[in-house]
Amino acid sequence: MRIVFAGTPEFAAEHLQALLDSPYQVVAVYTQPDRPAGRGQKLMPSPVKQLASAHDIPVLQPPSLRNPEAQAELAALLPDLLVVVAYGLILPQAVLDIPRLGCINSHASLLPRWRGAAPIQRAVQAGDRESGVTVMRMEAGLDTGPMLLKVVTAITADDTGGSLHDRLAKMGPPAVIEAIAGLQAGTLEGEDQDDALATYAHKLNKDEARIDWSRPAIELERLIRAFNPWPVCHSTLGGDSVKVLAAKLTTGQGSPGEILGASKDGLVVACGEQALCLTRLQVPGGKPLNFSDLFNSRREQFAVGAVLGQ
Repeated sequence: MRIVFAGTPEFAAEHLQALLDSPYQVVAVYTQPDRPAGRGQKLMPSPVKQLASAHDIPVLQPPSLRNPEAQAELAALLPDLLVVVAYGLILPQAVLDIPRLGCINSHASLLPRWRGAAPIQRAVQAGDRESGVTVMRMEAGLDTGPMLLKVVTAITADDTGGSLHDRLAKMGPPAVIEAIAGLQAGTLEGEDQDDALATYAHKLNKDEARIDWSRPAIELERLIRAFNPWPVCHSTLGGDSVKVLAAKLTTGQGSPGEILGASKDGLVVACGEQALCLTRLQVPGGKPLNFSDLFNSRREQFAVGAVLGQ
């Protein structure tokens, strides 16, 4: 079984590690071109490239797979199977047709719910009760292929985008290994998705992380969890930016963004409906702290009646 792997972030690297630990042969790895990162904006290899390089596996980083040269390069590897996990590039039909057994994808949602770029965060944001990983055959459409198998996990009231990501990153790799074995044995058949049930997980952006206090508290509580650790929900207070990393629902009424109370238990802020108790914040120049650690030193800044978001 000659496998070519395509992926980019840490979620994908977990899957690559499982393949490296398996009996299957990873003959090459595709990942996105190095990107500038950090204060120095130095070019940084992806987590998948770092792992592949550490195991002396050839790494290819074409900016696109649409041109004939890139496709010929893939065909020359004679892959039996292409395994794709959060690669970030569109695979045209000509690429999907190259491997003998086709292409499979590990997607971090229970398809057809949450096709697209940010399924983990959107599931938390929407208040879904469960999530999981779907291993599917790839088609030219966006996450539309037949489903080969699913693994499921509950989304708890304490889950963040980060905690759910980490759990799914451990659940996905064994599912992929199981799917490969089934494909090799010819015992695994795909189940078509019901397009009528599909939802789209839009890519995250920093603009939507700005807290609109006129929204209901329950929506904002989910958003705060979904966007932790990135892009992190934020607001302003007295001209300063304040990042909100954790909050819980509470009672209270007032103008949206108005501080209704402050104690070591948290900062109570009025929303469009009900209120939120902010329990973990980050202020400029500081690190993330529980509000109990901020309360004594910044009591005046968080005075009752002050308004966030203005």
